[in-house]
Amino acid sequence: MNATDRTPADLLASALAADPGRPLVTFYDDATGERVELSVATFANWVAKTANLLQGDLSAGPGDRVALLLPAHWQTAVWLLACSSVGAVADLGGDPAAADVVVSGPDALDAARTCGGERVALALRPLGGRFPQTPAGFVDYAVEVPGQGDRFVPFAPPVAEEPALIVAGAEFSGAEVVQRALAEAPSLGLTGPGSRLLSGLPYDTWEGVCAGLYSPLAVGGSVVLCRHLDRLGEEALAQRIESERVTAVRR
Repeated sequence: MNATDRTPADLLASALAADPGRPLVTFYDDATGERVELSVATFANWVAKTANLLQGDLSAGPGDRVALLLPAHWQTAVWLLACSSVGAVADLGGDPAAADVVVSGPDALDAARTCGGERVALALRPLGGRFPQTPAGFVDYAVEVPGQGDRFVPFAPPVAEEPALIVAGAEFSGAEVVQRALAEAPSLGLTGPGSRLLSGLPYDTWEGVCAGLYSPLAVGGSVVLCRHLDRLGEEALAQRIESERVTAVRR
C-alpha cells in the first residue's frame, strides 16, 4: 500500500506496480476439486476487462448499485475490484430489485430476475467456463468478458469518500474499506508483504470479505480463498496450509 491509496482500486494499482508476478488470489473449491492461482497481473487484467464490461456494455457509473449474488469466489473478488474501479457500489447479497445491475451465480438466477436493469450470469465453472446455454434474460459473463479491453480508464474517477461497498447491511466508502482493511490486518495475522492468509469465510460479512480480499491486498500479501472448506478433512487442510505456505488461517 502507498500513502496515496484511497480506494480498493488504488490498492490493486499499487500492487501491480510493486510486484505484478506475485500470487494474489489462490482459489480452491473443495466440492469440485478446482484450484486457480492468479498473480497480481492476471487478477488486474480480469478486473480491467470486467470494469470495461461494467462501464461500457452495462452502462454503470459512479453511485450505481451492483448487486453481487455470488459466493466467496475468485470471480467475486474480481467484481468487487471492478466496481471500485468504476466507482459503482458493490452490494454483496443485496436486493436485486433495488439494483441498477445484478451479477448472479447459478443458484440465485430466480432472485436476480427481479432486477429491472442489466443482468449478468456467472456459471462459476472451473477455468471460468460459460453456461452450456445462457440463462434467459442474462448475459453470460464468460462469453462477454474475454473481448473487453485489457486496460481500463474510468469516465469519472471514483471518489474515495463516496459509498463503495455494502455487506451485511453496512455501507462503507472506498476510503473506509482501505482504512479498515489495513487497521484489521494484524488481527488477521497479516504482518506485511509475504503474508498469506487462508480464508474459508463466506463473503456475506465484513469479516469474510476483509479476510478474503481487502486486508491481504492492503498489506501486500495474498489470500488462499477456499469454498466448501468444510468438505476438507483436518489432515488435508494441514497439507494445504503447508503446501501453500499459509501464514494465517480464518475459517
